[in-house]
Amino acid sequence: MKLCPFCNVEIQSSLVRHIKTEHGEEILREAVLSAKRQGMPDVQIGKKFGISFNYLERIITREYGTNISNVTRKRAKITRWQPKDFQPETATVWSFKNRGNWATHDGRYRGNWSPYIPRNLILRYSQPDDLVLDYFSGGGTTAVEAKLLGRRCIARDINPDALALTKENLDFQAPRELFSGNGASTVEPELILGDAKDLSSIPDESVDLICAHPPYAGIISYSADAVAGDLSNLAFPDFVTEMQQVARESFRVLKAGRQCAILIGDSRKSKHNVPIGFQTIRAFLNAGFLLRELIIKRQHNCKTTGFWYSNSIRYNFLLLAHEYLPIFEKPIAWQIAERRSFWETPLPHHALAQQARVVEEENFETTTVWVLPRGSFEPEIKRNLLRRFASAKGAFVEVEFHGESPDLGTMPGQNVSLVHVHGLKQRPDERSLMGYRTAVKQIAEHAGSLLAEGGFLVLETADFRIEKALWPMGLLLWEEMAEQKDFAIKDIVIVVPEEPPSAEQGEYLEVSHRYLLIYTRK
Repeated sequence: MKLCPFCNVEIQSSLVRHIKTEHGEEILREAVLSAKRQGMPDVQIGKKFGISFNYLERIITREYGTNISNVTRKRAKITRWQPKDFQPETATVWSFKNRGNWATHDGRYRGNWSPYIPRNLILRYSQPDDLVLDYFSGGGTTAVEAKLLGRRCIARDINPDALALTKENLDFQAPRELFSGNGASTVEPELILGDAKDLSSIPDESVDLICAHPPYAGIISYSADAVAGDLSNLAFPDFVTEMQQVARESFRVLKAGRQCAILIGDSRKSKHNVPIGFQTIRAFLNAGFLLRELIIKRQHNCKTTGFWYSNSIRYNFLLLAHEYLPIFEKPIAWQIAERRSFWETPLPHHALAQQARVVEEENFETTTVWVLPRGSFEPEIKRNLLRRFASAKGAFVEVEFHGESPDLGTMPGQNVSLVHVHGLKQRPDERSLMGYRTAVKQIAEHAGSLLAEGGFLVLETADFRIEKALWPMGLLLWEEMAEQKDFAIKDIVIVVPEEPPSAEQGEYLEVSHRYLLIYTRK
């Protein structure tokens, strides 16, 4: 039973529709804002007024000019100027269960990235007094870290209210002892109101490092409709089109040999993955950048028990629990080689068909990040795939890349519910990678004739580094499969080891994750 919070009348249909009709939308808006100012939790506000979280966000954004979680924030006294026991990241999977609250950092600006991210990036890819650019400043997380670490910074945002929040968070005087022994000193960031697609006020090759966290194609709106050009108000694929111009401007202003880091994530539509991350990475590669690293940022706000666990199993969906943090590098002259035609040499592979056995045990992965014991990667991956994607009446086909190439025509011609292609797991040479994409294409074409409608094709792969060049195999295979009309991408799963990576910091990060590209047969 639903009761109207204004007239205490039992409502049979939509509570929101009743309130708007009987009491007016302005009454609803003021009541919601009043509850928010009084500190009522968002979940409770939603239940009381029958509104969605997105509707609440729109009300707050229109009232305050930007999307903030706490509308009555009082400035807390700074008790710590840097994270306790900070250790730089050494592998390609970054995970921060505690988002970080030193200096003026907080989670007030919805969706802002953890300050551990720009801290790692700034320390690894810049020196004191270098110039750091963030053209999606938001609440100013990057600018605060740049100030604390003695870097010059340009904090730019298209939304004046977001820039005002950045200014508020920069209102502190860092103690001198922060810079003792490192030759740095505090430098006040320069705040600029402007569009990331037009950096014409910044000279060519004048920036040492770009750290940016763009919005994700309409998932969270960060400004009212009056802010023209705000990418957070764009839907996919218009967002990717606009990011292509951001990439071109980034390439122009960055110095040769220096880095550009972009945190980006995917979304969902009709129970299928929308790979915004891979398409954004491609936009920057097309602008001329090289890919130095491809980091996976784990998210920790995904519920995997109770309601979410049972429904994840019942409806066969995975909660998005990862984002991509590609580190691009602007090449210097000698790094720019002529384009070559890759993927010409087929790679031998072996196929094995067996009857699928649906596993009934508990404790299956329910998000897009699977954290598995290093010693049982293979059986745990297989166990989860069989439980989620195989039919007890269908055959399960595994394809491994080793040995002599079999006659794939001898595999089962019907009742195949799952085809699992094992990617290269050991560090390959360039010849192997050149043939890998061709082989996967052939297998996908054959799997299209084997699988019934609704069957699954799983491509397992990993990124590889050969002579300092990173080969982003997840991205490259996704691009290859985009040409396959018989398949649609359902999920992109990241598999990572439970064991922590090596603490030794090298020139490059240790690649510590794999991909499972999961496709459905149309």
